[in-house]
Amino acid sequence: MFARLARVVVRHPWLTLLTWAVAWVAIVFLSPSLKTESDQSEFLPSSYEAVQAAELAQKSFPQQADATTLIVVKRSDGGQLTAADTAKIGQAAQALTAKKYPTVQAFATGPQTVAPNKKIQLISVPMKGTTPDEATKQGDAVKDIRKDLPGVLGSGLTANVGGDVATFTDNEDSFNTSFILVTVGTFVLIIGLILVIFRAPIAAILPIIVIMLTEAMAAGLIGTASRLLDFTGDDSLQIIMTIVLFGIGADYYLFVLFRYRERLRAGDDKKTAMIVAMERVGEVITSAAAAIAVTFLVLMLASFGIFSAWGPSLAIGVLVMGITSLTVFPAIVSLLGPAVFWPSKSWKQQPKARVSSGLGRMVGRRPALVALVSGALLVVLAVGAVGFKADYDFQSSFPENTESAEAMKDMQSAFPAGLTKPVQVYLQSENGQPIPKTAIESFRQQAGSLPGVGGVQPAQPAPGGRVVQVDLLLKKNPVSNDSINLVKDDLRPAAHKITPPGTKMLVGGETAIYGDINKVVNRDLSVILPVAGVLIALILLLLLRSVVAPLYLVPAVLLGFAATMGAAVYVFQGLMGEAGEVFHLPIMLYLFVLAIGTDYNILMTARLREEAKEGHEPRRAAALAVEHGGPTVAAAGLILAGTFSVMLLAEVSMLQQMGFSIAIGIALSAFVMSIFLVPGVTALLGHRAWWPGHGDRPASSGKAGPLEEEYAGTGART
Repeated sequence: MFARLARVVVRHPWLTLLTWAVAWVAIVFLSPSLKTESDQSEFLPSSYEAVQAAELAQKSFPQQADATTLIVVKRSDGGQLTAADTAKIGQAAQALTAKKYPTVQAFATGPQTVAPNKKIQLISVPMKGTTPDEATKQGDAVKDIRKDLPGVLGSGLTANVGGDVATFTDNEDSFNTSFILVTVGTFVLIIGLILVIFRAPIAAILPIIVIMLTEAMAAGLIGTASRLLDFTGDDSLQIIMTIVLFGIGADYYLFVLFRYRERLRAGDDKKTAMIVAMERVGEVITSAAAAIAVTFLVLMLASFGIFSAWGPSLAIGVLVMGITSLTVFPAIVSLLGPAVFWPSKSWKQQPKARVSSGLGRMVGRRPALVALVSGALLVVLAVGAVGFKADYDFQSSFPENTESAEAMKDMQSAFPAGLTKPVQVYLQSENGQPIPKTAIESFRQQAGSLPGVGGVQPAQPAPGGRVVQVDLLLKKNPVSNDSINLVKDDLRPAAHKITPPGTKMLVGGETAIYGDINKVVNRDLSVILPVAGVLIALILLLLLRSVVAPLYLVPAVLLGFAATMGAAVYVFQGLMGEAGEVFHLPIMLYLFVLAIGTDYNILMTARLREEAKEGHEPRRAAALAVEHGGPTVAAAGLILAGTFSVMLLAEVSMLQQMGFSIAIGIALSAFVMSIFLVPGVTALLGHRAWWPGHGDRPASSGKAGPLEEEYAGTGART
């Protein structure tokens, strides 16, 4: 099959490229774009209480702000605010209201917003708008307010503007800089490493151009699929898609180019070399792309909408990249021929490969020791995964020298920590009558004694009085792991026990939302990981025609996933003393370590089988597989791990966590699992690794040569 496809592509390269170009133009210019959503609560199933609370709030309080900015005012000398200061702050709020900033509903303040220590007074700035355009206007309003504040406050008072909108505005540059670093780092690493490997500028630039065009085609197909399957992506999908496609695209390109160079060195002409190379590597690329696409599609089983939207989107991108790798890459390279390696002449010479051949000999001669040491390393790291804690405090991951960070510090020193993100309790009448004031006051008094509550705000009745909102202020950081667990496990159940008679209660707010996200993410991982493991096993079974091989390859992949989680825990929670890892780190590792790391296992296992088919004994086959396949795996893993390691330069600690964790996971997959563990176990099992098929049966039998005899005495025969 792959030989036939290769012959068509290589013998008709211009027709192949023209067909692909026509498809590209039609898809890119005629397809709709993917709609995105930035509010994570929108991705929770409606069965969760926090979502139901948000829906009730939207119906009952349509005038309620979509976002709130807080102006934190204090005296320049750090002293307590006087009555004159409070009056002056009220006049400043009126002056700001008169300016009519876009999206701003009001500037509300008064004696009730003065802190207990009388050193801080707040001006609340409710804002409307949820669309990207409105969010931009909100950010512009924050910038304008900051410019106008000194003039309206006058001398003796200073102010910092904080809250979610201000935080996003302050840290937008940090994110943009980080994403530019990743993009530029990706280009530099792909081009730089391919230049080092092949010493050929054409070979280095070619994958960048093709992958960028493929990404545009994938985006068009994803937009069409989103209309047909009715899903919405989030703002991070584009970044993830870029990293995935450049990662696997560079992998598959290297798979093709290494094999092509190998065949040229063997004496094949440029057309024959590509046909033979694609016959060997085409099955590997197809199996790897299928395994990754299936792994991504499993995300459709997720209850959390972000994950279920990532599934089909990333699967489409991977399949398009796989098709491109089987057609466009070989068509272009077959046209260029050896010129793709210009100006280097090293492609003509057989390399000494001292490192890879040395590693191969070590694996072939001591497979038990190699498998034991590499497996033990992964197990030790995996133990750390038990201590994983999710962290939802995005504020703490941002730089601490911004104005919004200073505002947050001032508020936390003067008010309960939960002031900016209260737990929102909604009481709804069950008989359609207004809820009695006595019942509301009784609830407020009891609510002050609920676990973790540091204050209770005045009740806010909706028009008609049939729904009432009561905000509870937590004593601790409302988005810390402890507070989220407190609300989920203690506060919410305790609140329901004091629900006033004749009312129904819903507990919402950002802390409650994160608690429900915690539940749904844990549920999703418990479903996704086993299903993905089974499907990867089936693909490996089809590729290798073996029942035994998947029985150790799939656990190896899952072990690598757990080892990566453990390494992150040891570094960030252990050495650096952080409260936890960013809450969606496990799913990111699923995407980049478990899914893409499967690439390297498939490549190495296919090479193991190929060397066995050449008539080599199992241990010699393992040695040759590491010698010949190791450089490809190492180069591909180095590019992808290096890409993510660039994120360590970001100013946002959340991105640093993700960059380190994914980079170490890919490095473990490529350099520990694929080069040592899998070949070592396969060599130990010998012919039994391919049972019940005959995946390692030589195409033609023959007497073992000297190299085989070198390994024959080591017990390789079974």
